[in-house]
Amino acid sequence: MAGELILVVDDEAHILQLVQMYLERENFRVACAESGPVALTSIKALHPAVVILDIMLPGLDGLEVLRRLRTEKNQTLVLMLTARDEDIDKILGLEMGADDYMTKPFNPRELTARVKALLRRGGRGSESASPAANQAVQVGDVRLDPASREVTVQGAPVELRHQEFNLLWVLMEHKGLVLTRDQLLNLAWGYDYPGQTRTVDVHIGQLRKKLMPSKISIETVTSDGYKLVG
Repeated sequence: MAGELILVVDDEAHILQLVQMYLERENFRVACAESGPVALTSIKALHPAVVILDIMLPGLDGLEVLRRLRTEKNQTLVLMLTARDEDIDKILGLEMGADDYMTKPFNPRELTARVKALLRRGGRGSESASPAANQAVQVGDVRLDPASREVTVQGAPVELRHQEFNLLWVLMEHKGLVLTRDQLLNLAWGYDYPGQTRTVDVHIGQLRKKLMPSKISIETVTSDGYKLVG
């Protein structure tokens, strides 16, 4: 994990400097960009492991940068930053393919921890996204193979982003058990910081859509969390 290149995209110089300082303390390599067009060019040229991407950028905003990346099938890990607290920004970013988000002002230590967690859960680190061995899991008509990172529903392949895959893996291994949002953040994202539970809700919504043909379901347990049944 140490030595991975992180691209930080923000038009505020003090934020770039702060984030760079904390990431370099953890032995990451850091590149910076101050606009959307420069971010796209840098991603293509540098192939960073993670992009920390602000929404409010000159030239192209962060959501448009993200949309273009995903349209091109570029699955670079993206953590969105936003100074606006409206859920729509966060939800749009995640539905377009962001892997996580944080709102400003943020704790730089937490941001660094999030980057590490993304790298682990994104398959770039040595840790598994699941507490169990890398063996295929079958629940009803859904089969998940950690070795190949493939999911099938009724024998047909279903394309999941890496964090959707990790979340489904955890739910399948805990079939029938209620997992709180904080537990899911810890197990599927590797976060020790609670509170960013909207991320879980959005990813659950995406999983439900993609597993639609299946007979299994992800049930909401009011005020508690989610459980997979099937």
